[in-house]
Amino acid sequence: MPKHMLSARQVQVAREGDTHDGEGLILRVQGRTASWVLRYRVASGKRRELGLGAADRGSIEAAGASLTGARELADEARDQLKRGIDPIDARRAERKAEWDAATKKRGQAAAGATTLRSYAKAYHEKHVEPLRTLKHGQQWINSIEQHVPAALLNATLDRITALDLLDGLVPILRKVPETGSRIYQRLVAVFDAAVIDGLRPDNPATPIRRELRKRAGRRRRDNFESMPYQQAPAFARALRAAAGNSPRCLQFAILTAARTSEALTAQWAEFDWQARTWTIPAAKMKCRERHVVYLNERALEILDGQEGQSETFVFPSPRSAEVPMSNMSLLMTLRRLGVKAVTVHGFRSTFSTWANELGIAKPDAIEAALAHREQNAVRRAYNRSHFLAERRALMAAWGNFLEGRPVVRADGTPVTEAAVIQFPTGEGKRECVPAGRSAVNRGKNGGKAEEGGGGVKRGAAVRRMVPHSN
Repeated sequence: MPKHMLSARQVQVAREGDTHDGEGLILRVQGRTASWVLRYRVASGKRRELGLGAADRGSIEAAGASLTGARELADEARDQLKRGIDPIDARRAERKAEWDAATKKRGQAAAGATTLRSYAKAYHEKHVEPLRTLKHGQQWINSIEQHVPAALLNATLDRITALDLLDGLVPILRKVPETGSRIYQRLVAVFDAAVIDGLRPDNPATPIRRELRKRAGRRRRDNFESMPYQQAPAFARALRAAAGNSPRCLQFAILTAARTSEALTAQWAEFDWQARTWTIPAAKMKCRERHVVYLNERALEILDGQEGQSETFVFPSPRSAEVPMSNMSLLMTLRRLGVKAVTVHGFRSTFSTWANELGIAKPDAIEAALAHREQNAVRRAYNRSHFLAERRALMAAWGNFLEGRPVVRADGTPVTEAAVIQFPTGEGKRECVPAGRSAVNRGKNGGKAEEGGGGVKRGAAVRRMVPHSN
């Protein structure tokens, strides 16, 4: 038993400062306030102070009751210390548990009144509309409202199970695989947000990924979705000769192996001229992680040529400098150039096939350049930090290949394989740009190329580009 030193009267009349009752229990008077504190040491030798509440000194009886209560609380804390428990840590854990329980209760009440339809709309307004084009933003919410079964949309968040999502999404994936896949990814994001908002304890979309693919069957890809890499240099030359922002944006997307939406919504603030990098924010990325693209020479030239058109977007819409172009504009550029059996996204496959077949870089570096998410967190961190130089060399080699210049692998060895420079321009027709000649019009100013995107003016875009840390 600890030896007590204070009486009720001493508690009532104690002056400014600390008055000790014994075994670390202290009455602390500061101005008009008084409180109880227990001072103790943890196993490491560090001294800590545990607050035990206010000291009531309004009367002798109140002071006595307050003293007794403080001693009981101090005894409980000492018992915890004997069991190797830090009383402060224990109190914090208890308060957190109480807070979590209250939050969960509030979340359950809100989830019981919130449908998937209404929450998806709210998520769309907060997270999608501010970052996407008007058309893409509308497509995002329309895909959910038009394809997800009404029974699922009208169900409250707290009642939707993984099996409900599985039953609702399998028919969509079987009927429209591409749209179904996008809807699934969007629902994953919606339910992730619901978990963060305390409306659900877990994400019911996460555990069904494999079973969804299994039940829906493998998606059959069109053999003509991507362009054979041997034809890519000639197509790049054709893009050089075409005028307008759409050809420039398409060529930039190909040169950077970026997704269509990433190139279309590229903003000047995302570029670092000195580091020659393009840092795409996590909010724009499919994997929801920031992605750094290493810019080759031709990509930098395109950026130079786009200077001055918009304060925000690199490739603004022809109707307004305040919004980016629509994704249909790039597809129409392909069609105007006579390429009918290739999609814009397919050029990422072209890049991947070229890099893997010719051994330009390690497979992990190629996957990292494509921003394909590595499922293993340790490998993902390793890839992000250990392939920087190799990825820069990879993108430089890709730019040289498309421009018809000598290509060197990331390990320094030259690529000697010859590339066929034809690409399809219609049914049964082929168009060829002869090797060693450019399809770009030649002007009178020293034979300098005159392109639709404007001449190269190195350094012109510096005002738009700001440094990013890699």
